[in-house]
Amino acid sequence: MESINWIINHRAWSCAHSKWAERVILRGVPQTVRKFHAQIPGYRISPLKGLDRLAAMLGLGGIWVKDESQRLALNSFKVLGGSFAIYNVLRQKLGLSSSDVSFAALTSPEARAKLGVITFATATDGNHGRGVAWAASKLGHRAIIYVPNGTAQARIDAIKGYGAEVVVIDGNYDAAVEQIKNDARAHGWQVVSDTAWEKYEDIPVWIMQGYTTMFSEAQEQLAAQGIIKPTHVFLQAGVGSLSAAGVAFYRNLFGADAPLVTIVEPTTAACLFESARIGDGKPYQIEGDLTTIMAGLACGRPNPIAWNVLWDCAHVFVSCPDFVAARGMRMYAVPLAGDPFIVSGESGAVTLGVLSFIMQRPELVPLRDRLGLGPESQVLLINSEGNTDPDDFRKVVWEGAHAVPQGFKVTQLTDGQWQTGG
Repeated sequence: MESINWIINHRAWSCAHSKWAERVILRGVPQTVRKFHAQIPGYRISPLKGLDRLAAMLGLGGIWVKDESQRLALNSFKVLGGSFAIYNVLRQKLGLSSSDVSFAALTSPEARAKLGVITFATATDGNHGRGVAWAASKLGHRAIIYVPNGTAQARIDAIKGYGAEVVVIDGNYDAAVEQIKNDARAHGWQVVSDTAWEKYEDIPVWIMQGYTTMFSEAQEQLAAQGIIKPTHVFLQAGVGSLSAAGVAFYRNLFGADAPLVTIVEPTTAACLFESARIGDGKPYQIEGDLTTIMAGLACGRPNPIAWNVLWDCAHVFVSCPDFVAARGMRMYAVPLAGDPFIVSGESGAVTLGVLSFIMQRPELVPLRDRLGLGPESQVLLINSEGNTDPDDFRKVVWEGAHAVPQGFKVTQLTDGQWQTGG
């Protein structure tokens, strides 16, 4: 039977200082990023939703969900990174310092006359490409987006909706990254990728910095509830850029008192988990078609900069089968009475699925105890996407696709304990 696997990263438990976390999220960067995002037309702080009844059922002090399905009507957090990266590319081309630049300045007739029309290019499983296409369109430029074979038509149509050209390549996400690198070089396009390679590091770092807006907003929202910081953060990972941004944000803000961080990946695309398993500090690529319902996490090669942050600071790496994400989607969609309804796609819901199983399954008690999850815990989750593939969403939520196997089912007994099917 497929299972949830986990690895303790002992390095993170003893790492008092991470130069990589400081390099990615420099002092003052989150404030600069928020200032830029706040100028974007339509910007609103995405909601932080408390699942109080579910937390009580699972024996936790609180579960807090940063709901990025409501980010700028784009159904995903990815626009935060893509827009900040494009902002920095344009700023540099105009020869301006960060203090000189506003959103209005980048879209002014003078800026457009100097810049011309730039073609921004990237590879994506859906959400990153949509964010790049949106940002390029808003700033008066073009976008060309490569997607792997098998990408849902709904995700392709969403990208095209912002005027981008979409090219479907024969291969997985990693193949799309390689193809866009080659074609951009040949055609003079500007690549905006969330993974780094040799001599291509600035833009992936800017993308990670762009994601800090989520966490700085969440900190303000938690403070309004009288919570200084979460005790635990569960972060989903593809190439690792989102998770590294969150890890670095909290490590730089709280130092050794930062929340305990668990990184979650699909079993079939667990490149960070595999890198942690090998344990020599290097990032490793995994091969195969990377098939998973968690399309946004179907990446076989880590972002090496993100990996360095996670190797220093992520406490646990988890890999899990698709039914865990599907369970999380249904838990969000059919909440306990009094908890808010949340629309979450497969990649957005997997952390809730993992958290619920950790709190319920007997074989995961050692992990629960190592993390110290209990009645005093305040857990932060990121709903990284909403319903980005309506057909698959209905199959999971309406029809019960990717059902929890019999041996993994759990039932709460009258004494509050959990009865498991295996």
